[in-house]
This record gives sequence, structure tokens and C-alpha cells, in this order.
Amino acid sequence: MVQLVGSLRKELAESLSTCKVLVVGAGGIGCELLKNLVLTGFKNIDVIDLDTIDVSNLNRQFLFQKKHVGKSKAQVAKESALQFCPTANITAYHDSIMNPDYNVEFFRKFVLVMNALDNRAARNHVNRMCLAADIPLIESGTAGYLGQVTVIKKGMTECYECQPKPTQKTFPGCTIRNTPSEPIHCIVWAKYLFNQLFGEEDADQEVSPDTADPEAAWNPEETAARATASEKDGDIKRVSTKDWARSTGYDPVKLFNKLFKDDIMYLLTMDKLWKKRKAPTPLDWQQLENSAHPEENCPGSGLKDQHVLGVWGHCQMFQHSVETLRSQLQEKGDGAELVWDKDDPPAMDFVTAAANLRMHIFSMNMKSRFDVKSMAGNIIPAIATTNAVIAGLIVLEGLKILSGELESCRTIFLNKCPNLRKKLLVPCVLDPPSANCYVCASKPEVTVKLNVHKTMVLSLQDKILKERFGMVAPDVQIEDGKGTILISSEEGETEANNSKLLSDFGIRNGSRLQVDDFLQDYTLLVNVLHTEELERDVEFEVVGEAPDKAPPPQTNQEEVNNSITNGNKDSAQPSTSSKAPAEDDDIMIVDSDEEEEASSSSAAAATSGTKRKYPDAETGETSTKRPRTDQSSAAAAPTDNDDDDIIALD
Repeated sequence: MVQLVGSLRKELAESLSTCKVLVVGAGGIGCELLKNLVLTGFKNIDVIDLDTIDVSNLNRQFLFQKKHVGKSKAQVAKESALQFCPTANITAYHDSIMNPDYNVEFFRKFVLVMNALDNRAARNHVNRMCLAADIPLIESGTAGYLGQVTVIKKGMTECYECQPKPTQKTFPGCTIRNTPSEPIHCIVWAKYLFNQLFGEEDADQEVSPDTADPEAAWNPEETAARATASEKDGDIKRVSTKDWARSTGYDPVKLFNKLFKDDIMYLLTMDKLWKKRKAPTPLDWQQLENSAHPEENCPGSGLKDQHVLGVWGHCQMFQHSVETLRSQLQEKGDGAELVWDKDDPPAMDFVTAAANLRMHIFSMNMKSRFDVKSMAGNIIPAIATTNAVIAGLIVLEGLKILSGELESCRTIFLNKCPNLRKKLLVPCVLDPPSANCYVCASKPEVTVKLNVHKTMVLSLQDKILKERFGMVAPDVQIEDGKGTILISSEEGETEANNSKLLSDFGIRNGSRLQVDDFLQDYTLLVNVLHTEELERDVEFEVVGEAPDKAPPPQTNQEEVNNSITNGNKDSAQPSTSSKAPAEDDDIMIVDSDEEEEASSSSAAAATSGTKRKYPDAETGETSTKRPRTDQSSAAAAPTDNDDDDIIALD
């Protein structure tokens, strides 16, 4: 007779009490997951998160209260979870999982790793660390009412990077306000700024520096003081951003100096933020005006919207757009609000100018108006119940792994509406590793098409190896018979190479580069394919991974549901792998609260426009019926936003 401890077999319950697990992320999913783990019987849990608690988290991250604002998510989550089970042994880390301290040996301490992250770079990193340590990983994510859980095991299943993912589309609020590192961070900030100045104000869309960020404080007392400062008005009368702007008459120069000079100088006082980051450089309107050169704003070749202006050009665009938007507000009367629309020229000009000025301040390459417009998009709210369901599914998959039943694990999708078989949860068989994966293949190899006479070594390092292939500290050796070191992860060793072209080192068509990331225990062989026929503004292409390249069709998908495009329809037809045509891979499954570091999990959306047979997970029957779309929902969706990106943000 089977002995039970609660609802679990005795052997499994004993395993839970002794095994050690790692939870990466303590936000929306992480809070629910940590609570579930201690109540299920897990006793030894490590939890890591770099983020701090914001007021906007409190509507769904129930382990946090108002008194915790500004404190470490991981630490407070630990303290709150211990109230459910005081005997649990929980270790909290207020840190980034990408810190070199958390190496392969660190990961080998655990029998299971569970991701509750919000960004692609951290997910890629944990995926590689678990592969290197040969530890099972449960990946998860949410986007509004949609959610996904999948299991990754070296040699048995696809890894997180076996299938190409859409562009990163979700970012933590503190990154937006304090430490932007990518152009999209600045674009989202500029959209928030538009609403704060001209639209409907939202506390979740604050643009001023986050003064309650403990990462910026040197000691616990300073952290506590910053965390409580926002709750005390004292003799200071707090004025909203819009009220302050009105008091200046929406003066463009005063707005400029406040946003791009005073706020940046205040950020610089949080000097701990800049110990490992490049500090921002404030801008001053008068200095820029005095040093402006008319020729820097002369139109370049090509379309006007594809021309990248200089700093002073964006200053003038900022001034003109503010003046135009101010006039629109005045015409609407007192209390009027404007709504941001990418097709409204002054609104688009404002976001383009503000975003590019912030990019320049934080040492990023500025973008054309065309690029900014293509990156700006819709916002999906985080839903507490979605996080709760996904966290529960993570634990269920974890119990299968600890019971030695990996073969019964599934990728599970949570849909907004029931599918044709009236199911919200859709299980799919886990796919085997992709033979062409540049991460989990036995000998990872990739071919990159670029122009060796135009590509600099720094671009190879930052844009290709770090940004595209997710490495943290790559070392690059040219296979030229001499063992020439092109890039070294040791600081200062090869910095002189950064501004040189690849061709300067004899790299040409057919050259091979061996790239090692010792932190990730990862080696990649890069084949160079020289070309002079790349599209405009495209620096490189990964051969065989073009967005419109559909994987070969498969026939073993367990469930199919309605398709979803850019969040405008009510149900999804999910897939994690080659079961779905890649051209419809535009569903973002993300949670928006966890890791701050770096640059969201995605699920491919299969097209519902063709007839295919799919076996049902329970009945084994197949169906060739074309799934129906909820017409009322489709009709309600604004057609002019169909080509927008999805952005899920706090």
C-alpha cells in the first residue's frame, strides 16, 4: 500500500525535504512560486533577484507590502515565505544571476532550477548554465492572460535557444528609469514621458530617477531612508510632472534641462549604480546651442525618416514637438489629455527626440525616426491569476522531475479562452534537441554573414557575440594556424583591437573563429561569410535563421488552438518548436517584474489558416477543422495597431 504524506507519496515528500532547488526571479511568478514550494514541502530553496520592490508591484506580488517598497525582492520574499513555513531553509541573493560568482559549480549544488525571469539575456544565460551543469531547468513566462511552462533537460529536450525568438519586448521599470542599456529602454521611457506630460498620468509610468533603489545606496540606513522618503511629504509640496510642466508653460528649454540635465545629475549622485556601468553624461541646452553646427542636420541620402539626426537636431525636434503638442492641449481646453499615436507626427517626433537624447546620454547609438516608430508598441498588463496558474504548473512539473518521470513532463500553455475542446491549458510533448542549435549541439557552430571590411572588432564582440549570441565574457581566437587572439575577456588585453576592422587581422570569407565563454562553459565555432550585399542598416545576418525561414513541418503536436497576432485576438495556438511555422512567432510570453539585469520568453504562434491534422493529447483523435476566431474580440482590436510590437512593462 502506498504511504502518503499529505497528498504526496512518502518517498517524494522525503525527497522534497532534502533536495536543494534554485528559484531565479522573485517577482510576479517568483512570489507565487516561492509560496507554492514551501507549502508543497520543499525545505531548501535559494532565490535570487537583482530587482527591488516598487509600488506598482503590490497589486499582484502578494509577498510584498507597502512598507517593503525599495527593498530587495529576494530578501523580502524569503522573509514572507518563511511565515508560511518557518522550518524552511531559504537563502536569498540580491544580485544578478549573470554575476560570475554564480558559475557552473554554483548551479551543480541544485537538483532543479526554476526560472521566473523577465528578460531574454538572463534566460539564455541560465539555460546555458543548466546545460553545462546538466541540471533540469523549468522555464516559464506570462503575458497578460497567456502563459507557458516548459522543461529543459540536456540531451533529452530542446533547450531555450533551440528555436529563434522574437526581439526582446519586456523590461523592468527600474531599468527604464535609472539604468537603460538598450535603445528600446529609452523609447519606452519617452512614451511614458509623453503620457506624464500630455496624456493620462499613471504612477506605473514614472520617468524620474528611482530614488528608492537600494542598488544605489551604500548602506542599509541609506536604503531605508530612501525607501521611506516617498511616504513622507514633510514641508515639501509634491507636484506632478504635468503640473510642473504647466507651471513652466511647457517651456521646451526648461523641460529639456530638467529631463536631460538635472535628472541625470541626480542619477550621478547614486554613484554605486555606476561602479560597473558607464555613467551617463548630462546635456545642457545652452552649451549645445552654442556649439551647434548647421551641417550636422543636413539630410543624408535615403528617406527622411531613415536619417539619424545629430544631438542638436534632436534638440530642435524636441523643441518643435513640445510646442506643437502644447498648442494641441490648449486647443482642447483645460483638463484635456492627448493620446499617443505612432501615426501622429508631433507625438512621434516627441518620442523620437526624447528617446534619442536619452540614448546619447547613456552612450548608445541613436536611432532614426523610422527605427523608433517600428520599436514603439502596445503595453500588456501583468495579471495576478496568470502568474498563480503558471507557478502552480511549475511545481507540478518539478514533482514529475523529482519522481524520476521526466518522460511525462510537458510544455503547457495557458490560453485566454478555451480552445475547441474547451481547454484553457494545452499540453504539448517536449521536443528533442535541435541538431542545428548553436547552444546545445555536441559541437555548436554557426555561420555569420557580414562585411569584413566594415565590421569592427567591437561590433563583433558587443553586437554579435554578446547581444545576438548571449555571451557574457567571450574570448575569440582566429583559426589561422597562429592562434591569434582577437578578443580577450581579460580587461585591457585586447582593447586596442576594438576600433580595428576584421579584415585588418586577415579575416576573410571562410575564416573560422573559436569563441569561448568560460563562465558559461560554452564554446562556439563561428564561420565568417563575407558579403557586400547586406540590406541597408543591417550589419550582419545569421545564416539559416532569417525570420521568414519556416522549420520543417512536424506531425506530433498534441494540441492546437486559435492563432494570436500581437495580442489582438483572444486565444493562442502555441508551440515551442518546429511544430509551428516560424513566420507567426510573435506571441510574447513574459512576466515583467523579475531580474533587472540585461536585455522574455517567447512562444511561437502557429498559423490557423491552413488545414493540418493534430492528435489530441487525451483521445488520440485527429482533427482537420480550421480553428475559429472569436469575432467580437477580433472586431474590437484596433486594426491600426496590428503591426505594433508587444511590450509588457510595469
